[in-house]
Amino acid sequence: MPSRLLPPAGPARGLAAAQLVNSLGDGAFLVTSALYFSRIVGLSPTRIGVGLTLAWAVGALAGVPLGQLADRRGPRTVAVLLATATGASVAAFLFVRGFLPFVLAACCYATAQTGLAAARQALLGALVDRKDRTHVLAHLQSTLNAGLAVGAAFGGVALHYGTRTAYLTVFAMDAAAFLLCALVLLRLPAVAPLTTTPGRGPRFAVLRDRPYALVTVLNALLLLRMPLISLAIPLWTVTRTDAPGWLVSALLVLNTGAVMLFQVRTASAVRDLPSAARTVARGGVLMLASCAVFALSAVGVPGWAAVLVLLVAGGLQVVGEMMQSAGAWQIGFDLAPADQQGQYQGFFGMGVPLARMLGPLLLAALIVDWGVPGWLLLGALFLGAGLALGPAVRWAERSNSLVSAAC
Repeated sequence: MPSRLLPPAGPARGLAAAQLVNSLGDGAFLVTSALYFSRIVGLSPTRIGVGLTLAWAVGALAGVPLGQLADRRGPRTVAVLLATATGASVAAFLFVRGFLPFVLAACCYATAQTGLAAARQALLGALVDRKDRTHVLAHLQSTLNAGLAVGAAFGGVALHYGTRTAYLTVFAMDAAAFLLCALVLLRLPAVAPLTTTPGRGPRFAVLRDRPYALVTVLNALLLLRMPLISLAIPLWTVTRTDAPGWLVSALLVLNTGAVMLFQVRTASAVRDLPSAARTVARGGVLMLASCAVFALSAVGVPGWAAVLVLLVAGGLQVVGEMMQSAGAWQIGFDLAPADQQGQYQGFFGMGVPLARMLGPLLLAALIVDWGVPGWLLLGALFLGAGLALGPAVRWAERSNSLVSAAC
């Protein structure tokens, strides 16, 4: 079991260590931040939502230029700087006392987080062989979930006490975790900046790569599964079904535990672009099935039966999620030029801040307000995006072949 949970020795294990360190802090931060800003700082839920929406919008726009910076200055150097900047932005939350400072700190946090994700992906691309990247990313996802779960337990202690000191301790811990993450990244092998040939192409080539843009948009639609498990499913469970409230926690444990234990095994089916596209399509089918079963939980089902239905739906959802993730990792890397991984990963990663920014509003209206028809529409969206990704990937492959031939 340990050999399956740990990535191979070398740079991959160092990347996993960095992932574990900052996910421990993030787990505590995620479960306490909203209550800290509302109860301690005194911001209204509306202002918190507006501030975070603005922050992730800025973060989404920052991904490509910061990824480009990683290409030009070296991904390890930029990743270390952005991990440090993320820690500093978390520390800035300790001094927030009003709405405008909150928005400024949140924008810095989202920008640094988005850029860090792009730089770390570029660093992984430079340090890990192409054939091993999806396997290593599966290990990193498992590590992320394990760290978030343990960190959330620390955050739960702070929520239990509910004092300013308890909340500030969590924020300080998260800031220190990112600084430690920077030190871990600094111990990885250095990667030389990529040199560009004059006349090779536009500075931000990814912005003119229409096939890759389509792939990114389709992946962003699939990433609506992120606010699905963190927001829509909990709200649906407590407002639209007769299931007990503790089931919300059980569904979260089911999701994080399954990813931690089975993401690596799921990713073993992905070896190249065709297998990645097939895996994403199959994940879309499972997501449609999951949405349909979630819808059934509110159709005159008694409490005990609702529990069973929701657990089945949650199981289908997490398997579909793992399949979509594994396929998307392979696709995002393999379609990106080797000498422009930073900016391409920054662009591909825009789906995460966009899902965080728009997903809560969209899913709340679609599922919580509309109900069963909304679930079915969401399932159809997951299926359509999953099936469409295959033709989009083939278009991108043909486009890359033509560019290579022209060069």
